[in-house]
This record gives sequence, C-alpha cells and structure tokens, in this order.
Amino acid sequence: MSLKKIAPIPSILALSIAAIASQAQAVSFTQNDVTLDINGTVNGFYVNRDSRTTSAAGVTTKTSTSGISNGLLPGWVNFVATAKVEDVNVKAHISFAPGINDSSTIVGLPDANGYPYAQIDTRNNYFSFGTDAMGTVKIGRDIGMFGQNVILSDMTLLGVGGTSNAAVPYNTTFGMIGHGYMYTGFQAQISYVSPKVSGLQAGVGLFQPKDYAGNGSKQPGLQAMASYDIPGAMPGQLWTGLINQKTDCQNSSTCTVQPFSATGFELGGKLSVTPAAEVLVYGFNGKGLGLSTVGAQFLGGSDGDGNKTKSSGYFLQGTYKLGATKLGLNYGQNKDKDGAAGAGVTLKNQSYTLGVYHSLNRFITLVGEFNNEKQTTSASGATTKNNTISLGGILFF
Repeated sequence: MSLKKIAPIPSILALSIAAIASQAQAVSFTQNDVTLDINGTVNGFYVNRDSRTTSAAGVTTKTSTSGISNGLLPGWVNFVATAKVEDVNVKAHISFAPGINDSSTIVGLPDANGYPYAQIDTRNNYFSFGTDAMGTVKIGRDIGMFGQNVILSDMTLLGVGGTSNAAVPYNTTFGMIGHGYMYTGFQAQISYVSPKVSGLQAGVGLFQPKDYAGNGSKQPGLQAMASYDIPGAMPGQLWTGLINQKTDCQNSSTCTVQPFSATGFELGGKLSVTPAAEVLVYGFNGKGLGLSTVGAQFLGGSDGDGNKTKSSGYFLQGTYKLGATKLGLNYGQNKDKDGAAGAGVTLKNQSYTLGVYHSLNRFITLVGEFNNEKQTTSASGATTKNNTISLGGILFF
C-alpha cells in the first residue's frame, strides 16, 4: 500500500469547498485499484454579539454575549473511496462533523447525567456510480439540491456570518441562512446528475419523506436543479432549482395538524467581472416550505390548519481579491407572511456582512467579519438588531 500527497483535495461540501481549499493537500492511500482520500477542515472564532430589542412602545432591552465558537462550518473529517471498474466510476463518502463547543445546552448530545458535550454529526454517508456519458447516480445521505449552490457560494461559509438564530457559543452559526436563503441540509436521497453538455447540467432526486404535517407521508420529496456555465472573458454560472414535498392524513381522526404540499423555486447566478472581482445574485420563493426567517426547510410551513406560510428572499454578494486577501460584502433579506407567521402577519430578516479573508498559507485562512442583522414582526411591531464581530480562522487539509 502506498502513501502519497495529492492535490487538490476532494469535496468537503461538494465541489465548491474543493475550490475554496484548492491549495490544500489530502492524504491518499491506494491499494488494489481503490484510492482512499482523507481530508477535512477545522475552525474556531472569537465571537462577540451585541443585541438590542425595541418594543412597539419604545422599550429597549440590551444583551451582550461572547464565546469561542465554530463558524458556519463545523469541523469536518472526510473519508472518500474511489475506484474505476469496467469504465464505471465508483465512489463512497463518509464524513464526521464535530464541533468545538463543550458547554452548549442547545446543541450537543447529553450523557447519562444530562451533561452536554461537543456534538458529532454524520453528514455525508453515500455511494455513487456513473460514467462521463451517463452521468452519476447517488444513494445515501448528502447535501440537498434545493439551496445548494447559494450556500456553497456564501463567503461566510469560511467564517461566522450572523448569529440571530444561534446561541453564543455554538457548534455552527448560521452565516446568511435565514437572511437571503434557506438551509439545504444533508438529506437521505436517491438522486441523479447528468453529464455536462456545452455547459448545461441537470439533476433530480427522490428525498426522504418529511412528516411535518398530517401524520405521515406516502410519497418522497422531489428536488431538482439545473445549471449553465457561462463561458468567455467573464465566466460564471446560472442555476435554478425546485423542491416539492406532500404530507398526508393516514388516519384523519388523529390529524391534529392538517396536511399540505410544500413547494419552492430558486434562481441564481454568479459572474467573474474581472479575474479579481465576482458578483452573485440569488432569489427564492416558497409556499408551505417553512419559516424562511428561521431558515430550516419544512419548519413552520403552515398554521396547523393547512394555511401555508408564504416565504421569499434574495441574496446579493460581491467579493474582490487583493493578492492573498479577499474582501467581501453581502446583503440578504427573507420575508414570511401568513401561515405559521400568523394571519396577516409579516416577519422580516435583513442582514449584511463585511468580511476579510486572508490566506496565510495553503492550509490556513484567517477571517475577520462584521455582521449586522435586523429582525422585525408586524404583529407586535418589535425590532431586534444584532451586531456580531468575529475573529478567527479555518484550516483545510
């Protein structure tokens, strides 16, 4: 068995993470035509958040918290086995994503005495097979299709971003989730992605049914995506995606939450204006998909009587590279109306992040971010503003 170094590393969060860590080196073992790559990432940040909530009557409450926390990414260790058998590419991917937090009462698995400890999450656990001509079939647990491209393009993936929906410290923060897009998640699936033809590629998958209403689901979820690589002097990519999931009343006498169908549509694109400058534009719309201001799919999709939550959002980002340093500014907004928000009620999240990302060497990126968030609700007229400063770094190996 041989031990060698290869570059670049395989994906941590699909191909975009490989691009982020393109200069990191993975350890690779090869024996009997099977190659096992081991790679991963570790990060930590000092996070300081000042929060101010003002009621409709003008009464203001202030809090300040700080901690040593993971960022939007937890730690990550990937084991990726690949082989080629009779022109068929075969792959298996298993990963573990531990957090550094040792004191959270919100995130963490309790021991027998009820004391929490750092969370370890199995995110990737799948195998795939295919050829350049037929495309690739994937079976197991991996990142979802809907909302995949936008989170993999969010610059705060290397940092912390916002913390409105996360305690401090936390094993992961939310980046810009809930402030421009919804979290795609890692989901059980049987999916297919076509080969790329003239820059065009498409994928579709069946996903684990979600029992978020009614008392069961007879059919799996459906997600699909398509993308086009823009060639030329200003290269980029356009993409679109959709999601659908239906729930059912298997026994109407026990249906305390009425069933409904959740749907969502997204459209996005990014463009390299110059070799150093990139811009990104994204938007989505959902009905029954969940409270986008929280960010989790299928959470709060209706009021319990089948009246759907209407959600929408958009995300803008610009980055510029100066040598080994990347400067970035993004802005996002999510809005929810009716359904779980309440009849005639509108919830709105707005946020922007100013970030500096400096490549210290091929392994380590040092990160500094300032994030401002604003949450409002028409029901009470209350407004919450959070300012978060984070300093730290992330290592890819």
